[in-house]
Amino acid sequence: MPLHSDDPKSVGGYRLVDRLGTGGMGVVYRARTRSGRDVAVKVVHAQYAEDAVFRTRFRQEIEAVRRVSGAFTASVVDADPEAVRPWMATQYVPGSSLAQRIRDRGPLRDGELRRLALGLVEALREIHRAGVVHRDLKPANVLIAEDGPRVIDFGISRAAENHTLTETGQMIGTPPFMSPEQLTDARTVGPASDVFSLGSLLVYTLTGKGPFDADSPYLTAYRVIHDAPVLDEVPPPLRAILEQCLAKDATDRPGLDELAEAFAAVLPEGDPEEPATVTPAADVHAVTRPGRRLRRRPVLAAVGTVGALVLGLTAYLLGPGWAESGDAKTPGPSPTSRWASPPSGWKPWQTTVYKTASSGARKPLTGDGSLTGGDPQCRTQGDAVYCAGDGILPVRVDGRTGRTVWRADIAPAGTERGAYAASVLGVVDGTVLVRQTVVTEAPVEDQSRLVALDAETGDRLWTSEVVNADLPVKQIGDVVLVAEANTRTATARVPRTGAELWSLDFPAGHDCQSTTTSGTALYVSCVPNTLETSAANETGLIVAVDTSDGSARRWKAPLDGFLIGVLDGRVAVMLREERKPGYWRRYNGVLLIDPDTGARTTTKLPEPFEAEVTAADGTLVFTESSGRVTAVSPRTGKRLWRTRTSLERPGVPLFDGRSDTLYLVSSSGRVAALDGRKGTPLWETLPRTGPATVGQDRPQVLLYGSALVVAIPDGTLCSLDPAHPERKPVSG
Repeated sequence: MPLHSDDPKSVGGYRLVDRLGTGGMGVVYRARTRSGRDVAVKVVHAQYAEDAVFRTRFRQEIEAVRRVSGAFTASVVDADPEAVRPWMATQYVPGSSLAQRIRDRGPLRDGELRRLALGLVEALREIHRAGVVHRDLKPANVLIAEDGPRVIDFGISRAAENHTLTETGQMIGTPPFMSPEQLTDARTVGPASDVFSLGSLLVYTLTGKGPFDADSPYLTAYRVIHDAPVLDEVPPPLRAILEQCLAKDATDRPGLDELAEAFAAVLPEGDPEEPATVTPAADVHAVTRPGRRLRRRPVLAAVGTVGALVLGLTAYLLGPGWAESGDAKTPGPSPTSRWASPPSGWKPWQTTVYKTASSGARKPLTGDGSLTGGDPQCRTQGDAVYCAGDGILPVRVDGRTGRTVWRADIAPAGTERGAYAASVLGVVDGTVLVRQTVVTEAPVEDQSRLVALDAETGDRLWTSEVVNADLPVKQIGDVVLVAEANTRTATARVPRTGAELWSLDFPAGHDCQSTTTSGTALYVSCVPNTLETSAANETGLIVAVDTSDGSARRWKAPLDGFLIGVLDGRVAVMLREERKPGYWRRYNGVLLIDPDTGARTTTKLPEPFEAEVTAADGTLVFTESSGRVTAVSPRTGKRLWRTRTSLERPGVPLFDGRSDTLYLVSSSGRVAALDGRKGTPLWETLPRTGPATVGQDRPQVLLYGSALVVAIPDGTLCSLDPAHPERKPVSG
C-alpha cells in the first residue's frame, strides 16, 4: 500500500518505501537500509507512546524476538523502545500472511498443509525453548515464506519467567484462536496455550472455519471455554489429533514432539495442486502418551472468567496487535434454531419507566431526589409490558417498540416519589391488577389498596382496601385474592368488576405469608403468631386453596420451611432454612409434602445456599450474588450442574420450557442465557447501565413472545432477541 501523506519519510535512519499494514497499536512499513536491504519497521501509534504498560510490552517484544532463532521468526535488526514513538525494525519476509493466502485461494492443500503444520510445530518448539509463550498465534501472525512459515508479532508474548503484565490483569488475544485459560486466568498461560491456538489455526486452515465460530466475539469466547470444537469437516485421523490439541484442560494437550510425529504420520507430502486428503492410517487416532488416555470432561466457567473475558474481548475489539490491513473476519455459523422468531414488527429497544407517556399521567412522580432507582417489576400480556415499582406509577409499554402508551394517574394528589410504591400483580380479562401503597405521616396508617385498571387506557375500574400486609394479594387464574376486612379473611373477586366470589378464613393464631400457585390451586404457608414460635412443639401449616370455590385443606409444616413451588402439579416444595444469626434465608434442605397422603420427604441439600431460588422444570435453581448458578434435584438433593457467570447480584432466574433456556439478569442489566438441562452458557451480554446501588436488588427478566424483556433496578427497560442478543437496541 502507498504511504499516506502524513507518514514520516524515514524512521531511525531507515527510508520508508510503503505500508505493509496497520493495526490497533501501530503501523508496519516496508523500509530500506542505506545498503538497499529491505526491512519491516513497526512504529507505535502516538496515543500509545505515553502508555507505560504498552512501552513495557513493546520492550518485551523486542527481547522475546531476539531470543528466538531467525529461522522461524522475523529477526530483529534494530529498535528504539525509548523513542518518542517507539519502533522496531525486523527482517523483511516476502510473502503474504496465512490469512491472506486462505482468503485468496481457499483452504490449504496436502503439501502446503503438511509444510505449514510441521513448520509451525518447529517454530513453536524454538519459541518455547527460548522461554517465550506467543499467546496470539493466528493466521494473520503467520507469514508464508518460500522456505516455510514464519511466526511474527511477539508484541503480546511474554517471557516465561516474567509474569508482571498478566499479574496486573492484562488480557490480550484474539478469541477465535485463544485458549480457555487465556480467557479465565491469564496467569496460568503456558506453552500448552500455544498448542491450543495451533489446533484452532489448523482447523481454520483446513476448512476455512474456526472450531468455535459464533456470531460475535463474546459468543466465540464462551464456546472456547465451554463447548466441544466443531470438527465435522476435518478428516478423522487428523480430527483426533486436533481434538486433543483443543482439550479444555491444558495438561491433556500433547507436546510438540508428539505432535510432529502425529502430523508426519497423517499428512502426506502430495502435490500442492491436488485436493487435500489425509492418510487414513488405522493406527493413528490421537496423540498418545505412556499411561495416559484422551479424556473428555465437562467444562464449567472458572473463577475469574468475568474480568478475564471482559479484558480479553475488549482488547480483541480494539485491535491489540499488529494486524495486516484487510484481514478477513472469521465466518460465523448460521443462526441457531433453539429460539423462535420474535413477534411480528418487534425490534430490539431500550427505554425507562420514566419516559413521557402518551396519555394519563404523562410525567412520572417527582420529589425525594433524582429519578434513579425504583426496582420496576413487570408483567407481559398480549402486545404490552406493564410495570410499576418503588416511586413508579403503573405504566404500559408497547412490547414491540418500547413506547410508553400510558401512565396510570392513581396516586393521591401531592404524593411524592419517595412515599409511593406499586406492584403489578397480573393482567387478566383486559384488567391490570395493581397493589398500591402510599406512605402517610403518623398517626394515620399507610394506605394499601388493590387498584384495577383498564389495560387499554389505564383508567381506574375499581379499588379495594388491603388490610393484611403479610399475605400478598394474589392473582390466580381468573380470580384475584385480596386479604381484606380483617387479617384472617381473604376475598376472591372478579378482576374486571371487583364482584365478590367467595371468602376464606385462614387458621386462627397464624400469620400467613409465602404463597405459590399451581394451576387453579393456591398454596399458602402459615406460621404461629405467638411468642413461643421457636418452641420445639410448635409447627406451621400449609393451606391448599381451590380457587374455583374457596375450599381448603391443611397440612402441618415446619417453622423453618419456606414455600417455593409445586412439583408435578401437586406436591408442595419447601426449602428448609438455616436459622443462624446474620443469615437471611440460608437454605440447607428440601421438604416435599404430598397433599393426597400427607407423606413428607426431607432431603439435605449438597451445601447451604444463601441465594435467589426458583423452580424450573422440576429442578431447583439457586442463583448466588456472585453470579454462580447451581441446579439441584428436589427429590434427591443431588447437584445436577453448576455454572459461573459474570453477573453481579442477579435476580430470580426465568426458565423458558419452549427453548429449554434459563435466563438471568444482573443489577446492571447484564443478561445471560444457560442451557436449562446442562447449565452450559449460551451467551452473555454487556451491562446496560452502571452498577445498582445498595437496596436495588430486584432485576427481572421475562418473556415477550420469544423475545426477552428486562427490567433493571435503575428503571431501565429493554427488549432483546435471544437468538441475536448483541443487536443494538433503538430508543423507546
